Amino acid sequence: MESVQKNKNSTIDTEEISHFAKDSMHWWSETGPFAPLHRLNPVRLEFIKDQICKHYDLAADTLTPLKSLTTIDIGCGGGLVCEPLARLGAKVTGLDADANAIEAAQNHAKDQSLKVDYRCADAATLKEKFDVVLALEIIEHVSDPATFIELCKTLCKPGGLIIVSTLNRTKKSYALGIVAAERLLGWVPPGTHTWQKFIKPSELAREARKNGMSLIEETGLTFNPLQNGFQLSPNDLDVNYLMSFKNEA
Repeated sequence: MESVQKNKNSTIDTEEISHFAKDSMHWWSETGPFAPLHRLNPVRLEFIKDQICKHYDLAADTLTPLKSLTTIDIGCGGGLVCEPLARLGAKVTGLDADANAIEAAQNHAKDQSLKVDYRCADAATLKEKFDVVLALEIIEHVSDPATFIELCKTLCKPGGLIIVSTLNRTKKSYALGIVAAERLLGWVPPGTHTWQKFIKPSELAREARKNGMSLIEETGLTFNPLQNGFQLSPNDLDVNYLMSFKNEA
């Protein structure tokens, strides 16, 4: 795996990158180590598209409603979110510190004839600003969440949109996210998550406010065993949740 040039403000956790890199060539296998993200993806994209269209007053029922927007997905992995956003017309940059994941993303996008600007780089080294900044299932894997939130704000244009999804730090999230998902059901490889690094919504919102970001909307993601899939649950943020923010500065 190639080493990424890190900035002094880098939040890359090299141990976390190494953990995921061994499975990175299987990003697009719906039954592989990233199967839970494939299950999550339709619901995440529903929230993301809805938030972007509302924020920028775009017609969601058109084929390419995001065609005027620049978007960055920090910690994009194999591009599970980048590709749908590109299909919706956005100019997408996918960023990850795992060179194996970027290779998988580039190869899959090429096979799909999609244009995505994939980069194996440290987000702290970027100089561009984007209309939409996505940080999905990544903040619980960085070395310094507070600095990471500041970085997300730095990459976002004034008045732009930032969307974060992560795991809450509760007894329920430990039972479902660690014990059940990793040890009992084997949905994800053991050691994928560290419960102590999960972040409460109140903590995330507080750090966002410190950086001049105002909360727009928050919702939970819950698993429905009858449908064998996830759904948005505005009143249940106990395990997985999403939050959208406006960059006020």
